[in-house]
Amino acid sequence: MKNLKLWFEKMQKNRFFSAFLFTILAIVLYGAMYSNIQPEKLDLRLFSVAKKDIISPITVEDIEATEEKKQEAALKVEDQYILKTDYAENRVEIISSIFDAVTIVKKEELESEILESKLTTLNELIPSELKGQLSNTNLETLLAASPSQLDSAKNTAITLIKQIMTQPIKVGEEDLQKEIVSEEIKKVNLPENLKTVMIIIAQYAIIPNYVYDVKGTEGKRQEAMDAVSPVKIRAGQVLVKEGQVIDREMYKQLELVGLLDEKVNPNLFIGLAIFTLTLTSIIAVYLHGINPKQRIIYILIFLLTILLMKVISLFQLVSEIGYIFPVAMAPMLIKVLLNEKLAAISSIIFAICSSLIFNVEMLGKFNFSIGIYFLISGIAGIIFINERHYRTKILKAGLYVSVVNIVVIAALFMIRNGHYTGIEIGTYFLLAFLSGFISAVLTLGLLPVFEAWFGILSTVQLIELSSPNHPLLRKILLETPGTYHHSVMVANLSEAACEAIGANGLLARVGAYYHDIGKTKRPHFYIENQMNMENPHNNISPQLSTTIITAHPYDGADLLREHNIPKEIIDICEQHHGTTLLKYFYFKAKEQSENVIESDFRYPGPKAQTKESVIVGIADSVEAAVRSMPNPTMQKVENLVRKILSDRIQDGQFDECDITLKELDIATKSMCETLKGIFHSRIEYPENPDKKQAKKVEVLE
Repeated sequence: MKNLKLWFEKMQKNRFFSAFLFTILAIVLYGAMYSNIQPEKLDLRLFSVAKKDIISPITVEDIEATEEKKQEAALKVEDQYILKTDYAENRVEIISSIFDAVTIVKKEELESEILESKLTTLNELIPSELKGQLSNTNLETLLAASPSQLDSAKNTAITLIKQIMTQPIKVGEEDLQKEIVSEEIKKVNLPENLKTVMIIIAQYAIIPNYVYDVKGTEGKRQEAMDAVSPVKIRAGQVLVKEGQVIDREMYKQLELVGLLDEKVNPNLFIGLAIFTLTLTSIIAVYLHGINPKQRIIYILIFLLTILLMKVISLFQLVSEIGYIFPVAMAPMLIKVLLNEKLAAISSIIFAICSSLIFNVEMLGKFNFSIGIYFLISGIAGIIFINERHYRTKILKAGLYVSVVNIVVIAALFMIRNGHYTGIEIGTYFLLAFLSGFISAVLTLGLLPVFEAWFGILSTVQLIELSSPNHPLLRKILLETPGTYHHSVMVANLSEAACEAIGANGLLARVGAYYHDIGKTKRPHFYIENQMNMENPHNNISPQLSTTIITAHPYDGADLLREHNIPKEIIDICEQHHGTTLLKYFYFKAKEQSENVIESDFRYPGPKAQTKESVIVGIADSVEAAVRSMPNPTMQKVENLVRKILSDRIQDGQFDECDITLKELDIATKSMCETLKGIFHSRIEYPENPDKKQAKKVEVLE
């Protein structure tokens, strides 16, 4: 064990060791989840019989079926037509131009001009398409008509064409409209031969105006295709029932969901690699700010948790076996050994990983129910360990976590709205209870291991060191009884103050027990041990007295090292005086000589580095000063405590510690409350009058 501890201490100083551990962490994390993302492969053949129900593991679109559905929707769309309203105006203009041409020829005709010339001129003016339909006889009829007849014929034809051509006329429907216009013209009061010509002209003007709209039709068909929902094979959908013959359609669906694909899809493994690197990077960034020893502790706890999670998952016939996993173990260990924020972050990461590792019988890759269970259970473990220095709280926290686990599972049952038998519900609750209980047991079992490997000061060690039967404490009691009493008083003050500001009260108490152990080397040079004897400092120089007094923190530290006392206790012993000035001997020396250097009368240091060292140092001065006060009152005590604190602040004794002024004020109030209990006033009990009278009689006799 000692060699292992030394090896760990050596590795902590190696900057490449942390990188190596992070690499191992990423590899283990990837390996633990690798098998859980691999798709299931089935050995199936076309027209074979399914031995069990085959369920789709994923949701995927059936592209061919979707395309067929779109084509069907497009075919159902009717052809789109558009009414050409400008056709009516064009045909009206043509009819008008024909009658205008007749009028022009009639106005320009000369008496000498022959009929053939007139017909030739008129033929040149009428549309070429109409030339084959109007015979010379028809043209002669137009030329022979009077202006009023022509005007009437023109207006009638235009009106009829305007009415008919503003209505939709599809291809093939124009003959019907021509018959209609013919019947209407026959009702007109004009010569028959002129009406015949009008019918020819009007029927010529009627053409289809409701034409096929290519763009419109394509647009409507595209809209219909876009409105078609994709044909999807849903995750959890039964593709083939047990005993069914696998036909081509079923076989195609099995291929689509990847149950028959023998090719490895690299996206799954690339995605898992990115996922793993992201989680590892988050951990690495957060751990960058803590010391190497804590970083190694965290990675070991993380690896242990993931490996244990994977081992349990190997025995899962169903995903429910994951509910027995000791979820709260890692968060509780991390909170006790490291800090609460890191424990909370870890709970989230473990919840994410568990949803992948325990995903048997899940439709997708993630089991969100167990992820929620892991998250809440881990957070509960962190919350319920609110007294980190007492191990009995860990077991109690485990029982509380068990209760929370059962409540969470009950809630999940209700949300799922499933039907469960009494045996199933009892099994789930038993697994949840065991999870919390095993978490507490493993935490209690692993704490001493980590504390031993990494030299972490544990609660058990502190309790052992605080025992009055400890050899060093007995040494203080027997050799320096005054110092022992002083140390007990300082311990009471320190523990209460540290607990008030959130520091380690037990560490402060034990540190206070040993802070003056160096006085056992020269006990009679300290006032509390000078009973019925002359003060030896009266016979030596102030400089020598200073040397003797300032040596006791370092004599004590050496003695503690010889007995393998934890470093935290040694630090308190060395640092509780900081670099303070021995004012009594300094001013005594100045009375004897002006050439006195102040630094010669200061403790060498170092200054306090931790809150516990600061509090013990203040309590040490406060107890000694209050003890020497004549007739102490609470107001005098409080003024004295605040003066000592103010002097130390001005002297810069707290510059190397992260304690705040607010915490110092809280600690001061705590010490005053404790001193109030120590120096409370007592009533003077009156003597029994009968006994007092008896004494008087006895004296007189």
